[in-house]
Amino acid sequence: MRALVVDSLGPDYAGCGVRDLPMPVPGPGEVRVRVRASAVNFPDLLMTRGEYQHKPALPYSPGMEMCGEVDALGDGVTRWSIGDAVIGGAKTGGMQEFSIAAAAGLRPKPDRLSFTEASAYSAAYITAYVALVRRAQVQPGEWVLVHGAAGGVGLACVDLAKVLGCRVIAASASDAKLKVIAEEYAPDACVNVTGGFREQVKAITGGAGADVIYDPVGGDIFDESVRCIAFDGRLLVVGFTSGRIPSVSVNMPLIKGFSVVGVRAGEYGRKFPDKGAENMKAVWDLADQGRIRPRVHAELPLSRWREGFDLLADRKVIGKAVIRPDL
Repeated sequence: MRALVVDSLGPDYAGCGVRDLPMPVPGPGEVRVRVRASAVNFPDLLMTRGEYQHKPALPYSPGMEMCGEVDALGDGVTRWSIGDAVIGGAKTGGMQEFSIAAAAGLRPKPDRLSFTEASAYSAAYITAYVALVRRAQVQPGEWVLVHGAAGGVGLACVDLAKVLGCRVIAASASDAKLKVIAEEYAPDACVNVTGGFREQVKAITGGAGADVIYDPVGGDIFDESVRCIAFDGRLLVVGFTSGRIPSVSVNMPLIKGFSVVGVRAGEYGRKFPDKGAENMKAVWDLADQGRIRPRVHAELPLSRWREGFDLLADRKVIGKAVIRPDL
């Protein structure tokens, strides 16, 4: 089978390439999945440079999310049958023609979603769900400012916050991206952060500021977010795609009465397994009901994996880029 393999760590994906590997064989409690689609996530890029908290042993195949069809069953697997359409996810292994997955970790693909859409929604929407529902305990009518709104986790937050009855401000540095978001997801307001956004957010919210700020960007975006958050607000730390991990003087949360809240959706599910299962069910139910709409920006064959990675690295994607090993 063909697989994208990381043989060594380095900049510009220097240690990555498509390789021929032996067909994997499922062990007890495992299934083999014929991968139809695998979404590109920012951690996939970071892991190729050794810059993510999880550092898989070399060599490995990237791909945190995948969707496909059950192709073979290991001993003891009774839940799945050959041909079942499933979604799986681990920290690696999705960007190959066939992937081994624990049978217990798979879920049925929602019928309303295509293979590419299904591969592109679980991680982003579970992150948004944990952030908004579990960590921020957001309420209908609250103002939610979403930074990086065109990215996978940002767009999922825009979509989910609207479903939850919030008033949403989509923020991006691109007017073209904001135009697409406005047309397809109807946030209550859009803000171009180029040159600053504090006064715009204050004006939109009637001077009070945003009740919840969802920040996967960090850096200067976080710094200015501190200056436009409402009293009793929740500033959600989701990631640092800007490359700079910011800091805040603790007198600011004291004076302004807001909380800085860390969001690690995967770790939340591991620490609280029952709540993690509830989170997964909530997101799957929304997908089954057609209430959330993951957006696929591009579908690319395995041979064009670098193009998919660059779309994310160069901030050109609106939603998710997806690798199609079956093409």
